[in-house]
Amino acid sequence: MSSSKTALVTGAYGEIGKAICRQLAEKDYNVIMIGKDESALKSAAEAIEKQTKNANIRYIKVDLSRKSTIREFAEQWQDKIDLLINNAATTPKHPIDSLEGVETQWATNVLGYYRMMKYLSPYMESSDDPRIVNVASYWAGGLDLDDPEFRNRYYDNDTAYRQSKQADRMLSAAFAQKLKEKGITVNAVHPGDVNSKLSNSLGYGGHESPDQGADTPVWVATAPELKGVSGKYFEHRQETTDQFSLEEERVQRLVNLCESYE
Repeated sequence: MSSSKTALVTGAYGEIGKAICRQLAEKDYNVIMIGKDESALKSAAEAIEKQTKNANIRYIKVDLSRKSTIREFAEQWQDKIDLLINNAATTPKHPIDSLEGVETQWATNVLGYYRMMKYLSPYMESSDDPRIVNVASYWAGGLDLDDPEFRNRYYDNDTAYRQSKQADRMLSAAFAQKLKEKGITVNAVHPGDVNSKLSNSLGYGGHESPDQGADTPVWVATAPELKGVSGKYFEHRQETTDQFSLEEERVQRLVNLCESYE
């Protein structure tokens, strides 16, 4: 490992994830690419190393929809972490349960973020500028805390995705407060609108390049002027009021709900 900072990025082989990893590699980060498709991870890592000439690109297979694999990954980790970017997301058109029996979008897009922050934040405490960036979306809303897995209502992948991104924004505010005393900042961002597998699953295309999509997440993750800034939500490099995070009672209910899966 080089003497530069270490960044963990989930969803590392999607269009935005790859661009995030490459931009961090260009900034001389040790980049740890995380996802569940080992072949896709290997291919993306090799391409980024070739493009950036950064030899400190690694990949680790982790299924972000499963508590067991995230915990195992965290327990085996031994190094300091400077940056965690939670980017992994999925939006299947039909309801699918994870191998642990949890609806896949809720398991990956929400519980995956929650667990990565919970289990890996202790490794960030020794960093001089530890940051967590949660890739959320402006396409957010409709969170049903009484039926997050669509057991009692009709499953629609767009509805499920929107509620998961609302939850990510709310969890960012919760962890910003929780980790404040540790000096770890937590912010949420909307990436650019990129044509990707995920956007296609939602029935959309995208008018921005992967690099444009990665721009705000990487900026929030690395900008010197944002050192110490926490609990914020950004779109297009602009801080934007997040009405969901202001609902303190519902934020706490969400945290309690996530913890009930542990």
